[in-house]
Amino acid sequence: MKDYREHIIVDPDIMMGKPVIAGTRIPVEMILRDLGAGMTPEELLRAYPQLTMDDIRAAQAWAADYLADEEIISLKEGG
Repeated sequence: MKDYREHIIVDPDIMMGKPVIAGTRIPVEMILRDLGAGMTPEELLRAYPQLTMDDIRAAQAWAADYLADEEIISLKEGG
């Protein structure tokens, strides 16, 4: 797969600025939720024929990078 940024776009005029697969209105979030719910990549490709396996991998890579940059704040009970 080429750089995942070639597959993911963020445009305020498309899906309210949510990250989507370029050339579609398929949000990265939907792909990740479907995978998390147990869909296989092959099932996703059948359900959304405009997707490619590289698009699915790009969504996963985007999410990993997004989470890597998150700041984690620990909240302890009673503290």
